[in-house]
Amino acid sequence: MQQHTDQYYIDKILQGDTQAFEVLVERYQSYIYTIVVRMVRVKEEAEEIAQDTFIKAYQSIASFRGESKFSSWLYSIAYRKALDSIRKNKKYKAAELNEEITEGSIEIIENALTYIEDKEKKELIQKCILKLPEQEAAIITLFYFEEQSIKEIAKITQLTEDNIKVKLYRSRKKMFTLLQHSEVFKMHN
Repeated sequence: MQQHTDQYYIDKILQGDTQAFEVLVERYQSYIYTIVVRMVRVKEEAEEIAQDTFIKAYQSIASFRGESKFSSWLYSIAYRKALDSIRKNKKYKAAELNEEITEGSIEIIENALTYIEDKEKKELIQKCILKLPEQEAAIITLFYFEEQSIKEIAKITQLTEDNIKVKLYRSRKKMFTLLQHSEVFKMHN
């Protein structure tokens, strides 16, 4: 089966082919869910927000002008819906970590991680991401897992590129602190 571009399906939707949207949903549903669940941290809530994201995208598809990638436009909708949900439910605030990280401790962590199985590494990193503040978790996910550029992340989050760079730097430091204190790290060190 031939793989078409997002724009192909968007054009089909605008011409009245409602089933074309199903392809876009299938293409992006796991990405949207991943970003949202790392922000709101509640599976059921994340599923609802992801669903709302696609409803909003379908209703607003005519406003997509192609100035950015469709995926970025979609992530932007999801990001804003997740932030709205977080604002409504203030109880999901993550604690800030301000521990100082040295180059030596980063090297120790990286060495310990080489002994951990890939699956275990992935689970450990995902648990650490969930301990970051919501906005930082989203930025880390977009940058490292969704491979979005700093420019695209700035469009999605409506933050400046410099602000994204600072948040990425701080988030990486916090991730290393979390990794350093994880049980898996301690077992392999």
